Formats: sequence, C-alpha cells, structure tokens
Amino acid sequence: MMSAEQKAPGKVRAAVVVEPPLKKRAPTLYFIIVFKLIKGLLCVALAVVIYHESNRILSDDWRKFLQSPFVTTVFGELRIHPESKFWIDLAKTIGRLTESNMHRAAWGAVVLSLFPLVEGVGLMFRVSWAGWLAISESAFFIPIEFYELVKPNTFSWSILTVTVINIIIVWYLFDNRQVLFRHHHRLHPGGG
Repeated sequence: MMSAEQKAPGKVRAAVVVEPPLKKRAPTLYFIIVFKLIKGLLCVALAVVIYHESNRILSDDWRKFLQSPFVTTVFGELRIHPESKFWIDLAKTIGRLTESNMHRAAWGAVVLSLFPLVEGVGLMFRVSWAGWLAISESAFFIPIEFYELVKPNTFSWSILTVTVINIIIVWYLFDNRQVLFRHHHRLHPGGG
C-alpha cells in the first residue's frame, strides 16, 4: 500500500532548510569602521579644500593667514598621526605653494584617504583582507606614535589618544579575526 505522499503526484517532500547562523554584533568593530571612515572622509575633505583653494589666486592675506600662530597651533594640535611635523611644515609652506603644487597635494590627500576608506568599507563587509590591512596600517604607526610621545617636551594628548586607539584596533582585530571575518577556505563538515 502506498502512503498519501506517494499517491499525490506533484507533491514534493519539504526539505529541511538550515539557516546560516546570524553574525554576532560587534560594537568594537563598528567603532573601528566609523573611525576609519571618518579618518578617510577627513582626508577627502582636506583634498577638496586644497584643490578648491588652488584654483584661487593665493593672495598675501591668504599667505599671512596660513602662517599665523593660530593656524600653526591648530595644525600642531590636530595631529591625527605623528606626522605632526608634516602638518606644521605644511602650514608654513602652503603660502609658498603654486597652483600645480597644490593640485599635487590634493591628489596626495586623496591617495592618503583611500587606505582608511577601503579599510572601513572592507570591515563593513567583514572581509579578511580588510582586517589585515587595518591591522598592518594601525600597527605601522604605533612605534612612530610612541617615538613622538617620548620625545622631550612634545607630549600631546591627541597622539596618546590615537596611539591607544591604534593599539585597541590591532589587538581587537587580531584577537577576533577568526570570528569577525569570512574565510573562503573553511573546511566543510564531513571532509573536504
């Protein structure tokens, strides 16, 4: 005797659907993503400002403004990375820049913005290469930041803050890399 399932033509047995496990929320990863995206967007904004200003005639008033103690102090205090000497020197030399040099500086800022933007977007999609890129970029700056912190009479709270953030980024991403990122070479149950 045939069962009811076998008698009814066109009926297909319902397959058991296994849903993939939901990714756990990772608030620290979200903070890192936001940090990287903000850093990248700030570099893009800097590039836009430099490019926009390069199209204007650099007047004596503009040069005086850029060389003023206020601007020099702001560049000195807003150190994102220990290249602060670069920013201070930039404030001093912008007044001497030509339009073509400012275009090059704008393109340099765009290239500089690509690293944190690519890292941030890659981390959003949880791809492992973006995690490794963020780990290596953050780890690269830690010794430089320590060097800037231990130099006599140059302590800066902003450098200390960025150093601590970079240490947290390196530690967190390295320690949680197996959980946070997709891996294309996983072993499937039952072999392979």
